[in-house]
Amino acid sequence: MKKIFICLFAAISLMAQGCTQQNSESGAPVPNSNTDDEPRLTLTDFSDVAAATIDGVVHIKTEITQLTPTYQSFFGLLIPQGVQEQVYTAFGSGVIITSDGYILTNNHVVQDAVRLTVTLNDHRQLPAKLIGADPATDLALIKIEATGLTFIPFGNSDLAKIGEPVLAIGNPFNLTSTVTSGIISAKARNVNIIENTRGVESPIESFIQTDAAVNSGNSGGALVNGKAELIGVVTAIASGNGYYNGYSFAIPSNLAQKVVGDLKQYGNVQRAYLGVQVTDVTESIAQQSGAKELKGLYVTKVIPDFSAYNAGMRQGDIIRAIAGVGTNSFAEMMEEIGRHSPGDVVDVQYDRNGKSNTVKVTLLNSQGNTHIIRSQK
Repeated sequence: MKKIFICLFAAISLMAQGCTQQNSESGAPVPNSNTDDEPRLTLTDFSDVAAATIDGVVHIKTEITQLTPTYQSFFGLLIPQGVQEQVYTAFGSGVIITSDGYILTNNHVVQDAVRLTVTLNDHRQLPAKLIGADPATDLALIKIEATGLTFIPFGNSDLAKIGEPVLAIGNPFNLTSTVTSGIISAKARNVNIIENTRGVESPIESFIQTDAAVNSGNSGGALVNGKAELIGVVTAIASGNGYYNGYSFAIPSNLAQKVVGDLKQYGNVQRAYLGVQVTDVTESIAQQSGAKELKGLYVTKVIPDFSAYNAGMRQGDIIRAIAGVGTNSFAEMMEEIGRHSPGDVVDVQYDRNGKSNTVKVTLLNSQGNTHIIRSQK
């Protein structure tokens, strides 16, 4: 079975396309631009997009200190002699999101680091400090002291379409400022790579999948669209050997924006919960519940006195949409809820006994209220 490796990213293969040519000598008519026979795939030149965004991606060096046991040989036996401190170095990428030095990257790039050094595309090296991290989404926010920086503006990842050409920019194998291209292969992918490190928060995985060729060091890099906008943060590849093998994954920008805002203001993420357990709608579930189609999420459990329960939802309901966004997978539901904060009121559309209902749900935090939970630092 192939393993999923968290690390890399930076590529994308692009499309190409065909052009209808006229044969002037044969007198063939010029095809109308609106005819159904016109090819829909077109060759895309990303040089302008690359030029506009490449300075907005940085190289991140992390230093991690670990205590390692030491031993001494005595008559052939290894006798413990204590511990020694060793420093390990790792590398990744980051995306400048403001002109004054805020940088978005992956949590696994900076986790446990005692020192962070950022290298800009103009080769300047600057120390960085950690503003906050969110293991549940594998995102982190760091800051360097600089002004007038080139940054990549956030785009709307909801508008990204399957088949759309994109660029991945990062630093694979310490090869700085590497640009690759490809297309969006799928959306709302859940590949179970984010660990539940806090014990209370469910990982939120709803990745944009691309055919980008990315490798070690691309984690935290940028996935940009044809408008030079950030639509994803490169996070992982699907691989059996640790090297690129055809698929890569990025955290959607709309989810990242919510995380960034909370980390800047509170030091940690104000996460909202719907308070339900769900499963896909299968044929047997559809027959038992009276569902007319195999869409939505079947509610297997509703937590008493929590968000959905307080709004009147119960076991057996089939969730169709949250805040107007269709939910046909657990990943889609988690992404949509992950964009909201405790206290937000969202419309939840669901079916019960074959009838459609819409209720307003006040989302709560993990403590069952709407209070701000600040970082303990």
